[in-house]
Amino acid sequence: MSLVARYLEAHGLPTVIIGSARDIVEHCAVPRFLFVDFPLGNPCGHPWRPDMQREIVRLGLGLLETATAPRETVRAPFEWRPDPGWRERYNRVRPEDRERLLAIGDERRQKRGQAPRT
Repeated sequence: MSLVARYLEAHGLPTVIIGSARDIVEHCAVPRFLFVDFPLGNPCGHPWRPDMQREIVRLGLGLLETATAPRETVRAPFEWRPDPGWRERYNRVRPEDRERLLAIGDERRQKRGQAPRT
């Protein structure tokens, strides 16, 4: 998405990236970036929280008007959860769950007619 934004900008269309992977997005040198410290795939906030989602989109659109320099990053004032340890637990697979999750994946691949894992 960052490279698409750079292409659009080079052709006269202003862009704002709303995303979570700050190191990657900033490395790609997007012109305007609204950083949200959320898990990947959730750039506009919690599901079923339209108030948060609207505010994040409003902040992104506002960045189009307020950015004063190229490659400007603004951090959204939201947290994913009040628990600061969510990042360490997000998508973590515990050793005791590994075999059960592998079996679920194998079953899903079989139903889809895909080759099993090797």
